[in-house]
Amino acid sequence: MMFVRYGLFAVVATLANLVTQEIVIRAAPVAALPLSILMGTVAGFLLKYLLDKKWVFADDYSGYRDEVQKISLYGAFSILTTLIFWGFEVAFWMIWGTDFAKYSGAVIGLAIGYVAKFILDRTFVFKERRA
Repeated sequence: MMFVRYGLFAVVATLANLVTQEIVIRAAPVAALPLSILMGTVAGFLLKYLLDKKWVFADDYSGYRDEVQKISLYGAFSILTTLIFWGFEVAFWMIWGTDFAKYSGAVIGLAIGYVAKFILDRTFVFKERRA
């Protein structure tokens, strides 16, 4: 059930990412592609962290230092898996040069990244603490 929720929230975060990208693409007169990718990534990251912490891993607040450590580790793993996402998105856009290709690459890259990230998050970020 944990992986199902993780997957569902990955879809929600992906949609938030893509909607944010589309808003930025339409609003930004200069450097729309890199700015849209960055803003979409930030929106997806924040939403996904909050959903994962509360609804996937049932992780309670455990003190400021521990929370900073979790967010930092979650962020580091996000950077790693975001490189996968960005690589697919930019590669598809460069190869085919269409919005459909760009978003298709984004979806494929995000899917691969989220599977890897689930394993990393479960193992290192939201692991059960034993006394």
